[in-house]
Amino acid sequence: MLTITSWKELSITLLFCALISHSFASTFTITNNCPYTIWPGTLSGSSSPQLSTTGFQLNAGQSIRIPSVTGWSGRIWARTGCIFDESGVGSCQTGDCGGKLECDGLGATPPASLFEITLGTGDTKDFYDVSIVDGYNLPMVATPQGVPGGCNATGCVSNLNMGCPKELQVVGGDGGGNVVACKSACEAFGLDQYCCAGEFANPTTCRPSFYSSIFKRACPRAYSYAYDDGTSTFTCKASDYAIIFCPMNGVKRPNGGERTPIEESKMEKFPGMTSSSNILLPFPMLIGLLTVYISINKSTA
Repeated sequence: MLTITSWKELSITLLFCALISHSFASTFTITNNCPYTIWPGTLSGSSSPQLSTTGFQLNAGQSIRIPSVTGWSGRIWARTGCIFDESGVGSCQTGDCGGKLECDGLGATPPASLFEITLGTGDTKDFYDVSIVDGYNLPMVATPQGVPGGCNATGCVSNLNMGCPKELQVVGGDGGGNVVACKSACEAFGLDQYCCAGEFANPTTCRPSFYSSIFKRACPRAYSYAYDDGTSTFTCKASDYAIIFCPMNGVKRPNGGERTPIEESKMEKFPGMTSSSNILLPFPMLIGLLTVYISINKSTA
């Protein structure tokens, strides 16, 4: 027979377990599937603590798991063409964060493809997206893991650098004339109509532009301009988010390597990647490929 003391102990144990379950936080598994080294960076929102690392080197084929805390909000992106000295000071061709290996509270210098997330607390769901509002430097996909029934993957698998309009192109400084990133129209021209500023600072007056429409056609699930919420924000409650750069492993090296770029026509092979404000369709072929890729990596880890 349980005594009053044992009931108290049981209650405390149950309360502790409940607190643990409600303070559950996801992890971010970041994978470099590009045929070259990248330098991912992380930036926490104003009310969130910094993650255990804010910038690091990730060689081709490598993965890293970064734990978060409940309610964490922030961004994750990848830098390319970086050179750092032994003290972690240097520069990157794209996505630079103040010329440091550890970004330490500094965000990505546009243009850069961004994974953005706010983790829910308790039973509140997570909100996440992939944004190219600030321009684009690498293809990336974010896939929630450990969710019964699954959640929507999102991202941009196209190599936008290949079809980037000349006026938006960022050309590398290696003398090869290679396009290493694609600016947003806001950054390129600084006009309110492209930046959703001034009289255009609301969803009624700020509409998709010619340039954001190019991005949207190539990457239907990614944010293409500031008010592109209907087809670009997703919710889930996942134990892990797999963030894969160069998910199709077909991106040309920034220094002019021999990899075949991802052609925009390949988007036709992903029938679920269509824009809709009313229904969020999975991209079945991509999820299948990612599932196989992740399971293989887990089995070899």
